[in-house]
Amino acid sequence: MATAKLMDFDKALEMFEPVLGFEVHVELNTNTKMFSGAPNPANEAYHAAEPNTLIAPVDLGLPGSLPVVNATAIRSSISLGLALGCSIAESSRFARKNYFYPDLGKNYQISQYDEPIAYEGSVEVELEDGTIVQIPIERAHMEEDAGKLTHMGGATGRIQGAEYSLVDYNRAGVPLVEIVTKTIFGTEHRAPEVAKAYVQTIRDIVRSLGISEARLERGNLRCDANVSLRPRGQEKLGTRTETKNVNSMRSVERAVRYEIQRQAQILADGGTITQETRHWHEDTGTTSPGRPKSDADDYRYFPEPDLLPVRPAPDLIEELRAALPEQPVARRRRLMAEWGFTDLEFQDVRNGGLLEVVESTIAAGAAPAAARKWWTGEITRLANSQEKDAAELVSPENVAALQKLVDAGTLTDKLARQVLEGVIAGEGAPQEVVDGRGLAVVSDDGALIAAIDDAFAAQPDVLAKIKDGKVQAAGAVIGAVMKAMKGQADAARVRELILERAAQ
Repeated sequence: MATAKLMDFDKALEMFEPVLGFEVHVELNTNTKMFSGAPNPANEAYHAAEPNTLIAPVDLGLPGSLPVVNATAIRSSISLGLALGCSIAESSRFARKNYFYPDLGKNYQISQYDEPIAYEGSVEVELEDGTIVQIPIERAHMEEDAGKLTHMGGATGRIQGAEYSLVDYNRAGVPLVEIVTKTIFGTEHRAPEVAKAYVQTIRDIVRSLGISEARLERGNLRCDANVSLRPRGQEKLGTRTETKNVNSMRSVERAVRYEIQRQAQILADGGTITQETRHWHEDTGTTSPGRPKSDADDYRYFPEPDLLPVRPAPDLIEELRAALPEQPVARRRRLMAEWGFTDLEFQDVRNGGLLEVVESTIAAGAAPAAARKWWTGEITRLANSQEKDAAELVSPENVAALQKLVDAGTLTDKLARQVLEGVIAGEGAPQEVVDGRGLAVVSDDGALIAAIDDAFAAQPDVLAKIKDGKVQAAGAVIGAVMKAMKGQADAARVRELILERAAQ
C-alpha cells in the first residue's frame, strides 16, 4: 500500500476548513438480542463463547422466523436519547436496510430510517483546557448488529488474498443504538481533539446510564468519523470520507488529523476526494480505501413489515427522564472539585477510562489521591502487561482495603504492591494475602533495634559519621536494616531509631 502524501497540519488549516460528523454505535447490554431470545452475554462470556452458539433462528434469517422487539432495548434507547437532549418520537418505525450483508443471514439489517426513536438533540463536550463545545445530534436510532467475518489464508487478515472466510453469527442481532451528529462546523485546529472528546463523552454517558460496557477495544462502542474539507471562503461543502470502526480514543483523534492532512494534500495538488469508507490502521497511523460510500437511496429502505411501530407511553418517558444521571461535564467538574485534583490529574483518570472505579474506590474509603495513584499507576501497569482492562484485575473495594492497610502502617508501599499482585492472582482479599504471605511490616522496635545494632557493628565508620552530624550517612544503615527485615520495615521508623541509637 503506497504511503499517501500529507500536508503539514497547520498549513492545511490555513487553506481549508475542516467539517466533521460522527456516527457512534453503542452495543446495549441487554440479556437477549434485539429481535430474538438468543443470549447477549457480557464481554468475557461473549468472547469465551464458541462461534455460532449465541444464536436463534431469527439471527440466521431462517424461513418462517419472525422478529420480536426487546423491550429493555427500547427503554435503554429512550434513556440514551434523553441523555443526549433529544426529543423522543411519539411513534417510531423499524425499516429494512438492504445491502449485501454476508454476516446477516437474511441479507438486510433491521434498523430505523426516517422515523427514529430520538431526534434533534445536543450534547456538551469539554476539551482538556475546559473549553465547552456543543455537538448537535441529528438522531439516535435503534438497529441490530451484524455478525463477524474472519478471513483465512491471507497474509493481512483481510478479504484480499484470503482463501476463504468464516462467518460467526454470535454478534448478529445484538442491540445497537446509532448516534448520528449533524454537520459540525467551527472546530478548526481543534478538530482532532473535539473528535476524541466527543467519543469520550458518549462513552461516559452510556456508562453512567448503565446500558453498555462501552469499551472501544471490545467493539461495544464504535466510531465512524466523517471528515471533509472546504477551501476558505467557500460555502459549498467538500466531499467526505468515513473512517470506520476506530477502536480507541487516541485513534479517533489520530484518524481525524490524518484525514485532514491527506485530503488537504490531494486538494492542493488539484485532485478530488472520493466519497468512500476508509479503514484505519493502528500500526501505521494511516487510512486506506474501503468501498464507495452509499447514500440512503442506495440502501432501498422500506418499513419492516413484521414489526409494529414503537409508541412509548408519555409516563414511561417521564419516568426515564427522572432517572437520568448527572451530565458528564457537570459530574466531572463536581468530582474534580470534591477530590481536589488538578486538571492534569483528573485527565489522567478520565483518559484512562478509570473515573467509575476511582469514584467507587473513594466511596469505599480510600483518599482521592491514593485511589488515583493506585489506578493510574500500578494497576494500569499490571493491566497493560496482561493486555487487560484495569477494572478487570481488582475491585475498588479491595483497592480501598489495601490502602487502609498502608494508612494503618501495616504495609509499606513496596509491600502493598506485592499484596496487590496476590489479590490479582486470586489469593484472596488484601488482609488474607498479608496473612498468607507474611507481608506485614515489622512493628516490633526491639527487632528493629537489634538489626540496627548489627548494622552499626558491621559499619562502625557510619556510626561515627552520624555522631559527627552527618545524618545522611544513616542511609547505609537503613538499607542494611531493610535487607535484614526483607523489606518488611517502615523506613521512616528505622531512621528515627537509628538517630536515637547514635545519640546515646
